[in-house]
Amino acid sequence: MVVAAAGLSAAVAADAAYRLRALGCVVDAPADALTAQLSAAQLPPGAVCLAISHTGATRSTVDTARRARLAGAEVIGLTSYAQSPLSETSTHTLVAGGQDLVFGLETTASRIAHLVTVDALAQTLLSLRTTTAERTLHLSADVTADHSY
Repeated sequence: MVVAAAGLSAAVAADAAYRLRALGCVVDAPADALTAQLSAAQLPPGAVCLAISHTGATRSTVDTARRARLAGAEVIGLTSYAQSPLSETSTHTLVAGGQDLVFGLETTASRIAHLVTVDALAQTLLSLRTTTAERTLHLSADVTADHSY
């Protein structure tokens, strides 16, 4: 699986990658746009690319999604706008957030909505992969405990 985002959506992508990895998914979440596109282009058919963009129009994220589609992967687009280049490229589009009336606050609202959506995806995956997810969640808890006093 490849998780891709840029700008303010990158924090949501990092959170998604961590949660998915903690549930036992093999996840690549490159911070560099070119590396993300290379990773997406190498996905096998049936693999998944999670592309996150508030506007759905961030070129590097949409290009990563397009390369994943060309490779035969499924693309889940998480955006605030149903009509966007990302939604047109994605095999599945999740719309969360939207345009606020106060300039600048839409990015905050969209990140919160996108984080909630990532939580819902993680919970869904947990219910579908109970045995594997529980095993890796225990491992994640052990790793986390090793970093606590």
